[in-house]
Amino acid sequence: MRPRLVDRFGRPVDGLRISVTEACNFACIYCHREGAWPGGRSANERQMRADELGRITRLAVELGITKFKLTGGEPTLRPDIVDVVAEMGAIGGVEDLSMTTNGSRLAELAYELAEAGLMRVNVSLDTLDPGKFELITGRGKLDAVLAGIEAALDAGLRPVKLNMVLLRGLNDGEVWDMVDFAREKGVILQVIELVRAPGVPASFFEAYHIGLEELEAELARKAVKVVRRQLQDRPKFFLPEGVEVELVRPVHNSAFCAKCRRLRLTSDGRLKLCLMRPDTLDLLGPLRSGASDEELKAIFKRAVELREPYYRASEDEQS
Repeated sequence: MRPRLVDRFGRPVDGLRISVTEACNFACIYCHREGAWPGGRSANERQMRADELGRITRLAVELGITKFKLTGGEPTLRPDIVDVVAEMGAIGGVEDLSMTTNGSRLAELAYELAEAGLMRVNVSLDTLDPGKFELITGRGKLDAVLAGIEAALDAGLRPVKLNMVLLRGLNDGEVWDMVDFAREKGVILQVIELVRAPGVPASFFEAYHIGLEELEAELARKAVKVVRRQLQDRPKFFLPEGVEVELVRPVHNSAFCAKCRRLRLTSDGRLKLCLMRPDTLDLLGPLRSGASDEELKAIFKRAVELREPYYRASEDEQS
């Protein structure tokens, strides 16, 4: 029986979200640069190599972590991203190997990534309107993203999920257009509530944030079935004609933290204890200094021991 990592709050850890690069070719207005934290060393010095990611994956699997998601920055900007996927996908026991991407390079890479072992993709797509797309992302690449979605489907990456960050006054009137698009393409739509993240000005959050309550009620009325995913207590609505819509709430909703099953690894090889805080443990430094497998596993275990729900810490600070 595979060992399980469980933190002191009873939360099992079976997922690892890996930022493979800080580089990005988009400039999204809501981005909180998950792959980068102040104090990190330069990407040239500290970016994890493909073989190092393979070793990290093997050790994680031996500890009971079986689900891996590649993020960035934009992961497809790594020249060796196919090698990264191949190294990780070759590890026995990897049950899920996915990627979150802006989709701009998927048309040229989807087939190679699928052959290397990538199983599925999440593609960021906030709007189908070219002008709004350029306003939100800073780039006029909507056609490239749409072509990337087609390529991902053709390459057999399943499921393809579309990540739509809901923004008041920008795309909040387009949800049902996106539902129709998802139905047409046979993909899953994830509507994401804007997160109050470090580095994002409060004025921006206040201007663009919109809650999901009204949308959830409307989806519930139209759905033929509703289920809740265990991770973050996320509701999924099965609408007529087969389309699926998930709602993703931010971390200030306690369910997000209470059911979090992931560790995160920054592009410079540091295990993050929480998405919303800069607490990290260095993994890549010891790896490059000759640490044994058991010593590296001990760092994983220590990271799990130190995990604490963000909402709990926030409440303690306010009391």
